[in-house]
Amino acid sequence: MAALIHRPEYAGYDFGPEHPFTPARLEMLLDLLRALGQDVHPIAAPAATREDILSVHDGAYVAMVEALDRGQPDPEAERFGLGTPDNPIFPGMDLAARWLVGGTLHGARLLMAGQERRVLQLGGGLHHAQRNHAAGFCLYNDLAVAIQAFVAHGWRVAYLDIDLHHGDGVQDLFYGNDRVLTLSLHESGHYLYPGTGHIQDLGSGSARGLSVNIPLEPFTEGGDYLEAFDAVVPRALAWFAPDVLVVQAGADAHFADPLGDLALTTQAFQALYQRIFELADTQARGRVLLTLGGGYEAQVVARVWAILYLTCLGLPLPERLPDAWLDRWRPLLGPEIGRELHDPASALPDLPGREARTRRNRDVVSRLLDSLHRLWI
Repeated sequence: MAALIHRPEYAGYDFGPEHPFTPARLEMLLDLLRALGQDVHPIAAPAATREDILSVHDGAYVAMVEALDRGQPDPEAERFGLGTPDNPIFPGMDLAARWLVGGTLHGARLLMAGQERRVLQLGGGLHHAQRNHAAGFCLYNDLAVAIQAFVAHGWRVAYLDIDLHHGDGVQDLFYGNDRVLTLSLHESGHYLYPGTGHIQDLGSGSARGLSVNIPLEPFTEGGDYLEAFDAVVPRALAWFAPDVLVVQAGADAHFADPLGDLALTTQAFQALYQRIFELADTQARGRVLLTLGGGYEAQVVARVWAILYLTCLGLPLPERLPDAWLDRWRPLLGPEIGRELHDPASALPDLPGREARTRRNRDVVSRLLDSLHRLWI
């Protein structure tokens, strides 16, 4: 079994009706799980304290978030990444972000106390937030706060990021920390925000070799993605021997997501999740903390994260989506959703250049492993 974390206050993390990072994604997910007959009663974790946030974020940045939250405008806001199209200012944003951080941190505490082995935080995943500024829809970095708590507990932490976008905030916050291994599979920064996560970014000082990036070509499909994962992630975990695995499980690497160009299907996500849980069991003492993250296509995110939930709990996957759920969410889902949980075989569009993409991805993995092998001796 697994512990689930969520609370209604997560809906307050809302940048507005036109913003892609909408809390409706979580409402759709919870409604789908219940429509599938799941008895979903998540743990309502407390909000993170100001001191929790300051474990990874600068005081001046936190003070700016708090001041803007109170309605005190400041011409310096944009210097902190606030008041931008990606990160608009909204009332209650400090507490809304602290609810999300608190959920992820509470999951970490359950693992450290030995009360749980698998924890799924139905929210969070704010991996772009930096020490002193907001970025990419992320105000406070819940993942980094949880990782810092694990490190303070004396654990070695492996962080795995499968979001479409590079997990730059988490990487940067632990770039020189030899207790943290960061692994990120993402669309290459040569084509996509945030423009980082290259194979030569390997960590600094005693942590050289502990920052591992697998930048993939646009339109990389599931087979090539899983091949790259299998070539790098298991051997990195075996070498590092972590005490816990932390996973940012964004759903935006799906082929239908509008904010990028990777091409995973729901079937590929299922295979990916199965690998992650097997690795947690064999390489991380059975301990895994997962958050959600990116995912911006309504017809995709609830299905992909429902697959994550069911896989985490070791439950069978249904073939069909419940009619009542489809009817409730039809305005957001659109007519193309169909009635199956998995993508139909015909859904993935024809993507020319497959052989060249495969060749370039394999070359990236080969060069990355050449660099890492010299550091892992």
